[in-house]
Amino acid sequence: MEDLPVNTNHPAVRDYLALIRLQVLTPLSLLINVASVAVCAFLVHPSLGGVSRLYPTSISPNPPMVAIYIIAIYVGQIGYCVLLVTARKPETKKALIQGSGLSLVLANWIMALWAISWVLQWFILSSVLLGLLVLLLLYSNIVLLVYHPPTSSRPFDTALIHAPMRLFLILPLMLTLSQSIFIAVGHYWLPNCPLCYDRYEWEGFGVIFSLNFLGLLIIAIRRDIVWCAGAVWVCASVWRETPKSGPVQATVITFTALHIVVLVLSIIYAEVKGRREGPIALPPDDDEEVQRVRARE
Repeated sequence: MEDLPVNTNHPAVRDYLALIRLQVLTPLSLLINVASVAVCAFLVHPSLGGVSRLYPTSISPNPPMVAIYIIAIYVGQIGYCVLLVTARKPETKKALIQGSGLSLVLANWIMALWAISWVLQWFILSSVLLGLLVLLLLYSNIVLLVYHPPTSSRPFDTALIHAPMRLFLILPLMLTLSQSIFIAVGHYWLPNCPLCYDRYEWEGFGVIFSLNFLGLLIIAIRRDIVWCAGAVWVCASVWRETPKSGPVQATVITFTALHIVVLVLSIIYAEVKGRREGPIALPPDDDEEVQRVRARE
């Protein structure tokens, strides 16, 4: 590198090289992720959904709905890869390099490994991988929100960087990590026991309530449409998989509606508050006040 005719220590050159690396590594990691999940979903027995139904828990989701959610994540990442190549604004390039960057590459590799560990029924390894996935995606989402926040002047950044990263985080954080841990610690029942669905119901209730309440706060504070859509789909995937115990079923149905209601109310509140505050009236100058007093006299 020292023999190159350019100064590789210059920040602009380093950012350019980092962007080139991401343009190669990100599509490659996405391809590995898609291939691994597709093989484990269609060519292996039991498949990803089959393992989920072999080990039913109090929070087990509906596999077809989870599959649709994962396809949405892949579609968002395809748009992300296109933006990697077509980005021109320096703010967008910084968000790609410093915000998501290698975190997304590593997350794709971890998800590919998780799919293999899941179909092999190595649930402790699956839980560890999902925990690492949550940490990686949580870190990159916090960096994006703090240092590269979404703005209306760059809608493609919001749609192709922030939205895919947030959707990717919601699934393991709100569902698959907890499900894997439940199975790893033995809190499941046999699939041929239709009357066992009320086992561990209060543990499932606690997990569902706490994670969805956290999501509700995020939606209320940030008016986050992406989080609302992801959380609603996750809740729907849980109550669509039957049978479910009463506390869990009631909780996920309630939060399915609450996420939407809180989002609408928070948007209305922000609009009303903005109209009430309006433009700030400045106090009159001293000369104007003197002229008004003389006019009254």
